[in-house]
Amino acid sequence: MTSGVTEHEPAALLALAVDVGREAGALLVSYATRCDLDVDTKTSATDPVSAADRASERLISERVRAARPHDGLMGEEHAGDRSGSSGLRWVVDPLDGTVNFLYGIPQWSVSIAVEDADGPLCGVVYDPSRDETFTAVRGGGASIDGDPLRMIPPEQISDALIATGFSYDPTLRRRQATMLTELIGTVRDIRRFGSAALDLAWLGAGRWDGYAEFALHRWDYSAGSLIVQEAGGTVAHWALESDRVRTGLSAGSAAVQEHLAAWLQRSGARRIEP
Repeated sequence: MTSGVTEHEPAALLALAVDVGREAGALLVSYATRCDLDVDTKTSATDPVSAADRASERLISERVRAARPHDGLMGEEHAGDRSGSSGLRWVVDPLDGTVNFLYGIPQWSVSIAVEDADGPLCGVVYDPSRDETFTAVRGGGASIDGDPLRMIPPEQISDALIATGFSYDPTLRRRQATMLTELIGTVRDIRRFGSAALDLAWLGAGRWDGYAEFALHRWDYSAGSLIVQEAGGTVAHWALESDRVRTGLSAGSAAVQEHLAAWLQRSGARRIEP
């Protein structure tokens, strides 16, 4: 491990991530009822970024820099990105589920992970609408508000409830919808809630049984994927030829993952390294 993380440091890193994530969540709540939010678009007309996203990332960046000046940081809005020299990098989605946030739908979150050379070391997904805090430490388990999480696989694939999401790119979105027409007939049902970080955290909490989505960035899934893995699930990365930049992700118990993998391969996806 190139970061030189001490035995007790992951717990301290997680405590900082939780404190900062909850502070950012409180800030976002203060923005939620405002009618004067500046809103721009990013990759497409349906991919918004608001003043709330930027304020949350600015707060997180400043708090992390003050406490951990030598760590790197990568955020969705890139306001405080830096390379760092410690071997640790904070991966931040300051507001995952911006569309939901702007419409007043209570399904959005703050996602913060700390990565080293081996991937996510610890992570937190905070849901301010329900005041739920999902956390994980590599090799140390996952929890919700301090209570341990452990995934329970469905008895059969036809009982599996699967979460998904859609790209902001219209062409890829149509392809994803076509792919789902095959999957939906083989599982209990499909849910699309609009926050990848919460989708993964809820998977770890057993609120559904599997997850698959394309057009994700690292800040979307770094913390959530660790929560899934530490709750006993597995995570796989995928690519579609139509989207060479962003990654796809599938997650679930071993049996659900096997089913999702077969479906993804039939749909033209190929498995890749994270």
